[in-house]
Amino acid sequence: MDDVEIEDVNDDSPFLVEKEPLKNQDLSSFADIAGEVLSLYGWHLLLVAFVLVLLLQQLKRRSSGQSESSTASAATQDAAFVARRQEAMEAARRKMQEDLDAKAVLFREKQKQREEEKRRQKLENYKGIVPSQDDAAAATSSAALKPKTDKKQLRSTDYSPLSGQGGGTCAWRPGRRGPSSGG
Repeated sequence: MDDVEIEDVNDDSPFLVEKEPLKNQDLSSFADIAGEVLSLYGWHLLLVAFVLVLLLQQLKRRSSGQSESSTASAATQDAAFVARRQEAMEAARRKMQEDLDAKAVLFREKQKQREEEKRRQKLENYKGIVPSQDDAAAATSSAALKPKTDKKQLRSTDYSPLSGQGGGTCAWRPGRRGPSSGG
């Protein structure tokens, strides 16, 4: 291994090639130029842009002033259009209100009929509870034919006092909270 010698290569050797990093020459040159222009004339360019914006606003104001005479006729047409539209909307509202009023009248009539029907049913039920003289004679004859029944027989077989169903009015309630009063 003593036969190996290491020699330094001179920087001037023709075999050694240095490579630069790849760059997009078009964009880099544009960016360089733009950077230089902005650094030299940045404030001047900003002032020019501001003046251009003001000039454009002035031109728009003048052109709108000249077009006002032409828009005057358009404004009268617009006013007529607005008036017609408001009249049409008012007519539509009137029609809708008339329809609503007609429906309300029908609803009231139906409600009166229902109330009259309920009143008539109550009268019929009342007549059934308090029999008239003709009904009293029929009731006594039918009562004589029917055997008397106990109240216990009237209860249904499904009645359970613990279930809370069956029409009972008693219900379990928890006891009072607090200290016991015993001694």
